[in-house]
Amino acid sequence: MLTQEMEQILSASKEMGWVLEPEAKRLFSMAGLDVPRFAWAKTVDEALRFAKEIHYPVVGKVVSPLVVHKSDQNGVEVGIDSDRQLKETFDRFSRIGGFRGMLVEEMVSGVELIVGAKRDLQFGPVILLGIGGVWIEIYRDVVLKMAPLNQTDIDSMMRCLRGRPLLEGYRGANPVNKMELSRLLMTFSSLVMDLEKGIESIDLNPVLCTPTKCVIADARIVLRQ
Repeated sequence: MLTQEMEQILSASKEMGWVLEPEAKRLFSMAGLDVPRFAWAKTVDEALRFAKEIHYPVVGKVVSPLVVHKSDQNGVEVGIDSDRQLKETFDRFSRIGGFRGMLVEEMVSGVELIVGAKRDLQFGPVILLGIGGVWIEIYRDVVLKMAPLNQTDIDSMMRCLRGRPLLEGYRGANPVNKMELSRLLMTFSSLVMDLEKGIESIDLNPVLCTPTKCVIADARIVLRQ
């Protein structure tokens, strides 16, 4: 069930056609999904205060309605480890068109997955799970299921990934928490059904999974026009 605050986020983003990342993450957090600790800093002082609160290193991302793919515009800085570097990054981002501030968030690591959804004209909402991050376009290792998902669907999606060994602990690495991944997928599926009439697609890439949790590190919601 969408809350009034969630509806307000979507309504405020309708003219732009997509939801800015800080607002998308706020919406996902309200839905019960895990996101990194973050702040939408409109000034460099706000960015510095939040970085001091969560401690370096942090990630910085440009916030602009003109920048959908931040990496293409050099709008992401990972591993910021000092006030000086944070100030320099904020200054650089401020020269990007449509600048509305900087997303400052904690560093998170883990197995990189992609979780997504799309409105199919024939089948309705479809959920995607795959090996994500920078490898998504190389390996194209994804599994699709019609929403809403049940536990059998989720188990099948994990099992059918060619990169499944990454989930199970490849070459001595710790396995991811499959219960948390299942919870994320089930919660995401329910949210997609609630959003069905208003969205074109959702991309969560990467979702970073560890032995304890699965965190949405990057998020984009494209709205139906």
